[in-house]
Amino acid sequence: MYIGFDIGGTTVKYGVLDEAGNILEKNAMPTNYDLAAFLNELHEIVKDAQKRYSVIDGIGISAPGIIQKDGYMLTAGAIKPFYGANLKVELERLTGLGVSIENDANAAAIAERWIGNAQGMDNYLCLVLGTGIGGGIVINGEVFRGAHGMAGEFGWSIIDRLPETGDIEEVSWNKRAATVGGLCYQYNLAQKQVDAAAEAIWDAREIFRREAAGEALAIQIVDQFLTDLSIGMLNLISCFDPEVILFGGGISSNEEFNARFQVRLNEIMDRHESIHYLKNKTIAPVLPAKLQNDAGMIGAVYQIHRQVTTQQLV
Repeated sequence: MYIGFDIGGTTVKYGVLDEAGNILEKNAMPTNYDLAAFLNELHEIVKDAQKRYSVIDGIGISAPGIIQKDGYMLTAGAIKPFYGANLKVELERLTGLGVSIENDANAAAIAERWIGNAQGMDNYLCLVLGTGIGGGIVINGEVFRGAHGMAGEFGWSIIDRLPETGDIEEVSWNKRAATVGGLCYQYNLAQKQVDAAAEAIWDAREIFRREAAGEALAIQIVDQFLTDLSIGMLNLISCFDPEVILFGGGISSNEEFNARFQVRLNEIMDRHESIHYLKNKTIAPVLPAKLQNDAGMIGAVYQIHRQVTTQQLV
């Protein structure tokens, strides 16, 4: 048995999984940005699982940011206090168990090849839409991490005209097409221009509810969100020529949203002469990931399971 943690900017999903990636139980808690308190919370979860299961073989962690092979986190997405931390080393010290830590999008990509929608594929991309946009790149069957572990930071890419001054990440894919850092962020910016006292909304479902109710601002923001998400996908198809692009995150499980997104993506493709010509010939489909919200946790466990199995064979 293994314990998997999928750390996000707002929520940590965790569970107990078996050697085949089956989730035996799962739960969630708010992300604690105090590192010491956070590690203690993880330790308590591990101790609780050890009381109820005869053997816990290891811990797999999926986390945002640039994570090096030794577990050192150069960045941690929106979780600024975790920059420079090493959750692997700290949790091994606390629990005495082996720990593997993987970038969240890479973990999701690994999970999809293990038991998801990328089984049998060697060249594909997997995105996680959440607080930001992380990407996992699989080339010839192996995760491509880049020279410094930062390959797949698709959310950093710029998709619009640069502002005259200030941080140009304001026009990045993260700030335009992530679910929280993009859709919610843009809605809140626009809302503040109308009403400076307006309460910020950080749940995309509320924005979609307001859109469905006919709120003009929500309609405008969601419409631009669909376009920006489609443009980014088109850029990735052009750069990587993958077999498929899979996207996860909470929004990926919304069938109505997926149907609308496919319509907008096809509209954008049809306006690009070269892409339109190759459509239905070589252009990769963009589909929801099979494992959706569980992908990061499952991929993280696959990594520690492979590590433990390899050690047992030596």
